[in-house]
Amino acid sequence: MKRLVIPVLSALALVALPACSTTSAPAKVQPTAAISTTPSDESLKELLQLCDAAKMMDNMWGQVDGAMKGMIAQSTQGQQLNAQQQAAIDSFQSKYIALMREELSWAKLEPMFLRIYKNSLSQQEIDGMIAFYKTPAGQAVIKKMPALMQQIMAEMPAMMGPLMQKIQPLAQQLQADMKAASEAPAAPAAGQK
Repeated sequence: MKRLVIPVLSALALVALPACSTTSAPAKVQPTAAISTTPSDESLKELLQLCDAAKMMDNMWGQVDGAMKGMIAQSTQGQQLNAQQQAAIDSFQSKYIALMREELSWAKLEPMFLRIYKNSLSQQEIDGMIAFYKTPAGQAVIKKMPALMQQIMAEMPAMMGPLMQKIQPLAQQLQADMKAASEAPAAPAAGQK
């Protein structure tokens, strides 16, 4: 079961994409002071509503569940699970998804989105995004985003398997290094004599 936690958390981190993002590379974030005008809460809420951000986040859970099932299947590939092991995995998965849905509900995420968008974008940029999402092209992006995310999630298990095989030795080395460091005599901190 311990082997399942890292892939599941890694997949979730990859899934937690901004609801209205259409760029693939992160932009340099400007502090609020450098932004000419701070966007209003009303315009930010309009943007998130227009993008169906709450619906996208809700739809994400089905994709996370599917990705988790794929990663579990991949991590247990070749192993014959008995009924108790399968029941334990099923129980973990349902509890995990329920906990994530509760802790990362839209009611809890929306204030974070509003704060981040407000600190990162100007009113002019928000107005431009709103204008775009009201166009046919913008509406197409909104409507097709769930299918795009579903396709991405369907391909993630195949990518995560080899990645996790590469991460596992790193995690094992870290564990060995931490154990060795805890057993070694205390050395002065850097810069201290």
